[in-house]
Amino acid sequence: MDRNQAWSIVTEYTQGDSLRRHMLAVETAMRAYAPRFGGDPELWGAVGLLHDFDYEKYPDVAVEGHPVVGSKILRERGISDEIIKAIMAHAEEITGVKPETPMEKTLVAVDELTGFLIAVALVRPSKSILDVELKSVKKKWKDRTFAAPVHREEIEHAAAALGVPLDEHIQIVLDAMKANAEQLGLVGVAAS
Repeated sequence: MDRNQAWSIVTEYTQGDSLRRHMLAVETAMRAYAPRFGGDPELWGAVGLLHDFDYEKYPDVAVEGHPVVGSKILRERGISDEIIKAIMAHAEEITGVKPETPMEKTLVAVDELTGFLIAVALVRPSKSILDVELKSVKKKWKDRTFAAPVHREEIEHAAAALGVPLDEHIQIVLDAMKANAEQLGLVGVAAS
């Protein structure tokens, strides 16, 4: 599957900029991690880009919602089982599909982390990911009222399942997002 095909599916099903930005951020993180595990950045990127494509139309994370409905749509479009299984594995509690491969484990590890990093960037005066450093992420990480819905323990567990220390995991994803700040809409605003 090429990136244009994946992006076409995303834009067909998702109109919201913040959800699109999230999927782009996860794609960015997945592409950054692929070489570490000998993976194909195109394949890993497609998984990241498509993982939540159905969420806007089917927001119930349930057997009759996301990502189950999305996997059926992808299957009907001839998308590979490898991509579909990875997407199903990012919601193991609903699908029963356990993340087993490095690609599947990475999707779980980067999914919520990208949202957390976006939140950290958006509370900065510059609103730029380029100004975010690991120490500021760690400070916000400890503040349980900040981005409260983010399941920090899930991210910690997923990083451990990858065999990557948490600080290194955060830095890998942060660096990838910084490198793609313009596409993610996270360059920020100039100081007045």
